[in-house]
Amino acid sequence: MKILVCVKQVPATDSRIKPTGDGVGVDLSSVDWIINPYDEFAIEEALQLKAKHDGEVVVVSIGGDKVEDAMRSALALGVDTAEVIKDAGSAASDSLGIAKGLAAIAKRHNPDLILCGKQAVDDDQMAVPAMLAELLDLPQATVVVGMEVAEDGKSAKVDREIEGGHEKIEVTFPAVIATQKGLNEPRYANLKGIMAAKKKKIEVLSAADLGLGEFGSKVEVLAVNPPAEKTGARMIEGDAAAQVTELIKVLHDEEKII
Repeated sequence: MKILVCVKQVPATDSRIKPTGDGVGVDLSSVDWIINPYDEFAIEEALQLKAKHDGEVVVVSIGGDKVEDAMRSALALGVDTAEVIKDAGSAASDSLGIAKGLAAIAKRHNPDLILCGKQAVDDDQMAVPAMLAELLDLPQATVVVGMEVAEDGKSAKVDREIEGGHEKIEVTFPAVIATQKGLNEPRYANLKGIMAAKKKKIEVLSAADLGLGEFGSKVEVLAVNPPAEKTGARMIEGDAAAQVTELIKVLHDEEKII
C-alpha cells in the first residue's frame, strides 16, 4: 500500500501573532513553526497502516525554505520519503492553488490512499482535502475519528464526526481521508529516527516541474486586524433589584444589546 500524506507547516499555537505594518498581512518574523497538529494524526495513521500492510509512506508539502524542517520532522517519525513544492507564488496561494499543487504530486505517485489533516490551524479554512479529492475525482471522507482498513487494503470503514453525532461510511481506495483529533495518538520521534532523517533526501519540485503554470492566489486580503482588546469588568453595586435595573439600563443604553 502506498500512502501519500499532505502536511502543512503552521505557526506554533502559542505564537504571538500581529499584523504587518501595512495592515494586510501577518508578521511572521518571530514565529516558531510546527507541523499542523491535525496533520500529525494523518502521519500517525499512515505509519500504522504501513506497518500492517507493508506499505510506503510519502509526505508532501508546499512552502518556502522553512517547510523542509517539517519534512525532516515527519521523516524522523518513520516516513519513507518527502517531497516539497517550492515556488515564488506558493506562500501567497489560496486553498485551490494548494489543492492543485498537491493533486499534481499525487498524480506522480498514484497512491492507494491520501491522508490529510481535516484543516490547518492557521487559516482554518478546512477546504484543501475536499478540493483535492474533487480534482483527483476520488471518494473522500472528512473529519474522520475512526478508520478500519480492510485486510486486502482496498477499502475502509470510517467514522466521521458530524454535527450532533457520528456518521459511519465505507470508501473504496484510492481515496482522500481527512483526519480529526481522536483518530489515534501521534508518536514522538526517537533519537534513531532523528539521526536517520538527517540523511534522507527531500525532493524539491517547482510549479514548472509539475506543469502547474501560474501558482498564485485568486483571493485578495484586504485587511488583517487583531482582536479587540477586552475591557475591564464592571461591578454593579446595590441589592439584587437595583443591580437588575442597572444591568438592563447598561445593556440597552451603552452596549446596545437589548
